[in-house]
Amino acid sequence: MSMIFQKRSTRTRVSTETGIARLGGHALFLGSEDIQLGANESLQDTARVLGRFNDVILARVYGHEVIEGLTEHSPVPVINALSDKYHPLQILADLQTLQETFCPPPADGSAPPAADGLSGVKVAWVGDGNNIAHSILAGMPRLGVQVAVATPKGYECDSDVAARAIAVAEAAGAPVPLFTTDPVEAVRGADVIVTDTWVSMGQEEEKARRLKQFSGYQVTEQLGAGAKPGWKFLHCLPRKPEEVSDEVFYGERSLVWDEAENRMWTVMAVALAQLEGGMRG
Repeated sequence: MSMIFQKRSTRTRVSTETGIARLGGHALFLGSEDIQLGANESLQDTARVLGRFNDVILARVYGHEVIEGLTEHSPVPVINALSDKYHPLQILADLQTLQETFCPPPADGSAPPAADGLSGVKVAWVGDGNNIAHSILAGMPRLGVQVAVATPKGYECDSDVAARAIAVAEAAGAPVPLFTTDPVEAVRGADVIVTDTWVSMGQEEEKARRLKQFSGYQVTEQLGAGAKPGWKFLHCLPRKPEEVSDEVFYGERSLVWDEAENRMWTVMAVALAQLEGGMRG
């Protein structure tokens, strides 16, 4: 596997390298200074060359158009390990974590319940309308999960993502996602509260303005007072204190460490699925 990393990462790199090694494969890390993607070599040429050497390409990039270009020109499967539009590997790990929490396997060792056992669970997003929020909207309504999204004014999710999530929910017979600027409204009755960084890579110069505009969005026990009594907390990491209190982050509500571990198991599953599909092709 070629792993293209325009953006650095702890969990994506380590989970993928470890997972592929567990499967008997080899993951080759390619940082922004290791290859000539978009510099001295076109995206098209890079995709074609890497596809001659490797069975699958994983890419963690800035612009989503890079993922689309790699997919268009690569002769082997391409896995989106993050773009500014979506972070699908993270949401697969989140869904596994929710399945383990709300649909645990039977004590007799038989097969665990299907993922659609999450139908009726409410997930509240509190934060920026970013790639994690987009991926929650893209994935969770398909399984009957009720989604509520609270973002400050001016930081809403992309309109095309929101519209598609509404259509998917209606088709699945799931509750239509709620969009609001009020965190208290979003978390009301929630089983799970999710947040992420308010300042992503490349937005550092906006930090002071963002921290001011996200005032009131920190996930705390007080904010979660209107959620269900046993509500749980997710965060894709790395975490900053302004996003969630220590009491929640390190407390019994937090599922972040299971969530982080599941990044490895889900990327292994995705890699196998892509390789099997590529081989059939």
